[in-house]
Amino acid sequence: MADFDGVLRLYGQLHPQDPVLRDRTVFDEIVRSRWLRLFVLDKDGEIVATTYLNVIPNLTRAAAPYAVIENVVVDETHRGTGLGKEIMAGTLQAAWDAGCYKAMLMTGSRRESTHAFYRSCGFRADVKTAYHARPA
Repeated sequence: MADFDGVLRLYGQLHPQDPVLRDRTVFDEIVRSRWLRLFVLDKDGEIVATTYLNVIPNLTRAAAPYAVIENVVVDETHRGTGLGKEIMAGTLQAAWDAGCYKAMLMTGSRRESTHAFYRSCGFRADVKTAYHARPA
């Protein structure tokens, strides 16, 4: 239960306008799935960073899966301390260990510091173009 509460606390920092989730059904489904991995970084008994790795089976690239990383959050009181790079390195290693031929993420942030962080973790913004759609 502590991971659920700790992750949701960080998600509240990522999306403060979202309603507070009380039902852990989806959390439990993520934890049980072989294709989904929720990473947390604990410091002194408190979850201070999280990422969400989606490994997606694929029929191209010799059936090598690919990864999508979402919901990258470091607690606002711990940003700039290297924890983001630490959890991202572990997340990427898990993708490579799963045989993924690439890992992707998108950010809605316009802050240069966010983009610099992702570049420092090995991501490039000049390889593909991302498009985004939501239901009407």
